[in-house]
Amino acid sequence: MIVGTAGHIDHGKTSLVYALTGKNTDRLPEEKRRGISIALGYAYRDVQGQPGLLGFVDVPGHEKFVHTMVAGASGIDHALLVIACDDGPMPQTREHLDILRLLGIGHGTVVLTKRDRVPDARMPGLSAEVAALVAGSPAADWPVFEVASVTGMGIASLEQRLADLALQMGQRPVEGLFRLAIDRSFAVAGHGTVVTGTAWSGSVQTGDEIWVSCLRQSVRVRGLHAQDHDADQGFAGQRLALNLAGVSHTQIRHGDWVCGTEPRMSYTFDALLQVSAFQPTPIRGGLEVHLHHAGLDSLARLHPLGASALEPGQDGLVAIQTREPLHLCSRDRFIIRNSQARTTLAGGRVLDPAPPRRGRRLAARLSLLKELSEIARPAEAVAIHVRHAPVLRTDLRACWNLTEAELDSALEGQAVVQASGQLFYRPHWEQRMSLVETAVDDTHRLEPEMPGIELQRLRRRTVASLSKEAFADLIDAMVAQGRIVRRGAFVARASHRAELSAADKALWQSVEPLLRAQPYNPPRVRDIARELNIPEKEVRQLLQRVARTGEVCLVAVDHFFLTASVGNMAELVRSLGQAAIEVRAADFRDLIGTGRKVAIQILEFFDRVGYTRRIRDNHLIRGQNPWR
Repeated sequence: MIVGTAGHIDHGKTSLVYALTGKNTDRLPEEKRRGISIALGYAYRDVQGQPGLLGFVDVPGHEKFVHTMVAGASGIDHALLVIACDDGPMPQTREHLDILRLLGIGHGTVVLTKRDRVPDARMPGLSAEVAALVAGSPAADWPVFEVASVTGMGIASLEQRLADLALQMGQRPVEGLFRLAIDRSFAVAGHGTVVTGTAWSGSVQTGDEIWVSCLRQSVRVRGLHAQDHDADQGFAGQRLALNLAGVSHTQIRHGDWVCGTEPRMSYTFDALLQVSAFQPTPIRGGLEVHLHHAGLDSLARLHPLGASALEPGQDGLVAIQTREPLHLCSRDRFIIRNSQARTTLAGGRVLDPAPPRRGRRLAARLSLLKELSEIARPAEAVAIHVRHAPVLRTDLRACWNLTEAELDSALEGQAVVQASGQLFYRPHWEQRMSLVETAVDDTHRLEPEMPGIELQRLRRRTVASLSKEAFADLIDAMVAQGRIVRRGAFVARASHRAELSAADKALWQSVEPLLRAQPYNPPRVRDIARELNIPEKEVRQLLQRVARTGEVCLVAVDHFFLTASVGNMAELVRSLGQAAIEVRAADFRDLIGTGRKVAIQILEFFDRVGYTRRIRDNHLIRGQNPWR
């Protein structure tokens, strides 16, 4: 269990940690010289023989170091709200308590220090001050301990409470991919780079390849300490020190992340924001602020969604844009302070770390964010995301920091279809299938001579927003269910047969004998038009429609052959190829009794469709006869 202190400067936080652990967390020379904490301090305590079961994060109490306090409070399990008996609640007491509330830290203990410095008569008044301070916050239910760190008064009782809580809590569930918020980076002689921080999720062990967010590269874990003890493995909820190979400590910043997989970085995210009740003015769009996420302090701008402003004490949806890319996951907590970093304005919870670029104020989008703000488990979030819109499996994993197995578990029992890496709500998937069926039926009715509807035309007419890969999966599923069939580049109903209209049939009865009379050198479009005394355009359009039924093939420009004739010519080419391996245009011309130009055009047609392959001036058979 990680315990974090909170409270005003000089209220005895560091002395209290020393009394509980025997370790002085002020390690910097300036801290020792001035007698105040500047940086985060860490100490550990064994409980019933369990090494380092209790970890303490001691935070500075000075108003200039509130950002450091936020970094220390992020990820703790239990807070010690420290109030000196002689001073009572002070400005940073109130601000630190507000930050704990805004970070969602609901478990803690109120510790009244320096009890030995005040008379008994002081305590009723102090108790009233403390009660007024915590009223309306989670701390209103926290137990109160009176201690004197110097004399040891009350320390044993507080120790026992924390030890009991740590034993009850046990190890935090090891869920999600490994994430650790870095709060220190330094070099150790003979070992190299070491980073320390609190593990937010997952686990890590010696030898693992992990990623550092600022470097966008993987590094190897040489060794690690968990809760200040040598270990082979570290888990969520522990304070860890990782010895990293392949990177200099100067390349790593306070506030960077160590992750089990390549971290996704974002300049924008959507969140649920809770404005501090102590904030005197509303938060309006475009407000520049300091955003504190774990150990990182970044400038950002707030843009309320669904409202023009958020009043003090009010919750609301916001879009946040940062000056530098951040590594965020859904459910992460953060703190907002004003542009001068002097006042805590609000706290929030990340809802979507990778929002769409457009439509963030649409009713459907706001509805999605509202639903996400009300759930606690990733499994619920998976269903909500998919029900609103298709989502990439990789995006969902990254947003909620899920392993493949955890995502699969969350999808069990859900009405979800997976296609080409995307997740679709089954009813919406079925709606897309219905759109495809309607388009196919309309094509059969309006263009009966067509063998079906061409695939890409079908996609544009029905589900243009689908990727080509997902559309292919949709068609595959419909074919497997027998709802449609494939015919080359077309899809159709199985019962559909391409046929001509009555008018086309009548004209075709006049044209077809002309093509049959000269099967290997039929008349061209202009010749047919002259013979029948009708416009060339009308003949050309008729033959194009007949080609769709499969009865004729366009071999050369305006030169249509009966499909049966093409099949016979393909067999003649094959017979020549069997005799001489390669087919010469002159031999083929002599065999079919046409001019050289027509013979060459026919062989070039066979090359185009893949039946033959041209080698210099000859042609080699390469496939089966597709017209048989």
